[in-house]
Amino acid sequence: MAGIDPVAHHAALDARLARAAKPIRLLNLASWPASEQQAFLAGWARGNPRLPAPVYPKVTFDEVRRELAAIAAAADPSHPLGQYLVESTQGWTLAAELLENLGSSRVTDLSIALFGTPDQALPGGISTREAANHFLRVADTLDRELVADVEQVQVSAEAMALRLQAELDEFFDGRVIDVVLDPDLIAKAAAGARRIRLRSGAAFSDYDVQQLLQHEAFVHSLTALNGQQQPNLPSLGLSSPRVTATQEGLAVFSEQITGSIDIERLKRISLRIEAVAMAMAGADFLQVFHFFLESGQSEVESFTSAQRVFRGVPTTGGAAFTKDTVYLRGLIGVHTFFRWALKHRKLRLCHWLFAGKMTLGDVLRFEPLFQAGVLVEPRWVPPWVARAHGLAAQLAFSLFANRIRLAQLGGDGEAFDIFDM
Repeated sequence: MAGIDPVAHHAALDARLARAAKPIRLLNLASWPASEQQAFLAGWARGNPRLPAPVYPKVTFDEVRRELAAIAAAADPSHPLGQYLVESTQGWTLAAELLENLGSSRVTDLSIALFGTPDQALPGGISTREAANHFLRVADTLDRELVADVEQVQVSAEAMALRLQAELDEFFDGRVIDVVLDPDLIAKAAAGARRIRLRSGAAFSDYDVQQLLQHEAFVHSLTALNGQQQPNLPSLGLSSPRVTATQEGLAVFSEQITGSIDIERLKRISLRIEAVAMAMAGADFLQVFHFFLESGQSEVESFTSAQRVFRGVPTTGGAAFTKDTVYLRGLIGVHTFFRWALKHRKLRLCHWLFAGKMTLGDVLRFEPLFQAGVLVEPRWVPPWVARAHGLAAQLAFSLFANRIRLAQLGGDGEAFDIFDM
């Protein structure tokens, strides 16, 4: 590539990537219509539930995959932009193949290649599933009397939309993101760059207001908007499959560091990981539905949760869509990264994570490109990121708290006598 401007070369390739990947709408094409929920719950009410059998669209991406292969071949893997393009094309290719195989057990293998498994290791050596079981044990032993009445108040989808829209309009100083109600949405919420959808008729908790704001708006929507403004790498505005773990981890971390997350939220995330493991081990849709019911979810919530596990795969058991395993793994990965950045005086990397949708490895490789102006600063960042000193204080305390070994503290209270001095 002697004599070729590497930035201009890869920018042109990235523009091709953004065009090629546009029709690969993984979650949209793999999701079920709302009619599946209505039919299943009607059968459940009659005492005759049947396994859902959703019909998926038949799609082919032959031309798209050829274009992705050509982009990868033209990229220079020794350059940070080239490495990003090679890895991105690999992720999009896997996603395209997954969509071409919707409804078959082959989706499980492709899903694992994209998102991992419940047994995948976390920093520190324990598995994702072991971490999930830890949070489930904590949730199960939590004294319910500690939960305030205000936390049980239900908020309608219409009221939630109004509250969320007002918060966003104030943040952006105008209408940048629309909050709309969607009767066909099975999930309670979904975010794009310019629109956040809420399921009509859904009931939300008081915690949901801030969780949706921090998770959907200030991570998923914000990184998409900022990525679209990258002059040399507009594909950073796309929800590339390879960035899912970092995106969801950053979103849940945003909930955590702003105090927006609650133990029930961690329980929901952890239950989904256990449900994926169950489905992979042979449990069918009805058994997974029962699992969520027995764990305290309503019938509607149990259907929604089970549906997430069986997106794109047979509902008869032995197959799963493994995306839900990334939330906890991503949270721990992002939390570890932020603490590492503080320790090494590189908190600027955490700021740059919001400049588009990227992995933790990407932002490390992109550091010289941000410094040179090849990649631009994020136009918008969440308030907790803008308040760098507050972020540093929380991370510093987290680093110190890790040095305290709870196992060394006595159970008789003697170890806490210092607090009485």
